Amino acid sequence: MEIIRIESLQDPRVQMFTTLTEAQLRNRLEPQKGIFIAESPKVIAVALQAGYQPIAMLCEERHIEGDARDVITMAEDARRKTAEGDGGEAFPVYTGSRELLAQLTGYTLTRGVLCAMRRPEERRVEEVCSKARRVVVIHGVVDTTNIGAILRSAAALGIDAVLLTRDSCDPLNRRAVRVSMGSVFLVPWAWIDNLNQLKTLRFRTAAMALSDDSISLDNPVLKQEERLAIILGTEGDGLPQHTIAGADYVVRIPMAYGVDSLNVAAASAVAFWELRVE
Repeated sequence: MEIIRIESLQDPRVQMFTTLTEAQLRNRLEPQKGIFIAESPKVIAVALQAGYQPIAMLCEERHIEGDARDVITMAEDARRKTAEGDGGEAFPVYTGSRELLAQLTGYTLTRGVLCAMRRPEERRVEEVCSKARRVVVIHGVVDTTNIGAILRSAAALGIDAVLLTRDSCDPLNRRAVRVSMGSVFLVPWAWIDNLNQLKTLRFRTAAMALSDDSISLDNPVLKQEERLAIILGTEGDGLPQHTIAGADYVVRIPMAYGVDSLNVAAASAVAFWELRVE
């Protein structure tokens, strides 16, 4: 471990934590150089245990031998096992006062630590769905909190894989990762470009939407499906009409008190639980 004290807000070594946008971190032009930021010791530990590769940490001084000590050790071990750690390079831990780091990042750090990590290679739909029986398709959901909450529910309630359309929020967005409590590192996920891939993979599709021909979520026919893809739409407009029309089932959650719908994250948890494989 190499502890590097930061005194200036303009120090280029911490640019990845401070001034790069999510798009710049993702680096679509050179995906192999893309990174993401994980926040808090618990979330960082989940990522490291899942095999994600650390690049550097930004940590309050008081946490280096405190809350962050274990994850720093884990990160050092992970770095030594990769090419990035060859040649005896020490794992860099940038630090400074709490006040300075709050200025650098724009907010007080959660539990005092951030970790920059290497983005993994994109996985193929066929790969993450090869043995799946229940998958969720996140269609055009852009709110980072909702993405994180859906991923957390997916991992907790037995969804085998998560697929996202390209107009959805990146699951490795800093806030989405934090809200998911690291669940994004546990459940396999991939981008999907054409929903017809689901039929090729022998999935029946259930579009969560309100329509005249929708069936109730507790309809027994849904749980009887061997391979089922649950399609969730955007926070405001829901699913596109052509997606609803192309689904095998249109599914609604029964409501009371005249409420017409739930937030997409809440609806996902209800659907995942009801349609789980027992």
